[in-house]
Amino acid sequence: MTLHTKLGIAVLLLIVVPAALAQDTSDDEANVLLVIENVWDADRKGDQDRVDDVLADKFMGWTKGSPAPRSKNSTSAWARFGEQVGRIERYELYPLSITVEGDVAVAHYLYSIAYKPKGGDVEMRNGRYTDVLVRTENGWKFIAWHGGDD
Repeated sequence: MTLHTKLGIAVLLLIVVPAALAQDTSDDEANVLLVIENVWDADRKGDQDRVDDVLADKFMGWTKGSPAPRSKNSTSAWARFGEQVGRIERYELYPLSITVEGDVAVAHYLYSIAYKPKGGDVEMRNGRYTDVLVRTENGWKFIAWHGGDD
């Protein structure tokens, strides 16, 4: 193999490999955002089973309204109770950043919701979340989150 051929291969690798890695990262970020959107949609529809499916077994989440982090079981129980007192009528997410490093993703975003308590008027709320997800053999799952209304 000539020096010219070796240099050509080296240059090609320097261009192709980073581009391929960037595509994987971009795909991961899109997949993470899709999981986040899906969990908000499931919550809006009152489908707690669908939410439970994307929480890792070791999940610990800390919403602004709770006194301490909650496990997967506690989060599910409180969410089911929450369905009895009101529901999200509409929501919109505003992603700020998603960072993927290996099998871990961290997503920061803002949200706006229209929340309707039972027997009450719709309330507009805004807030922020940081979600931490891990890649599993069944896709991305939440391992932690923190946030809530501002």
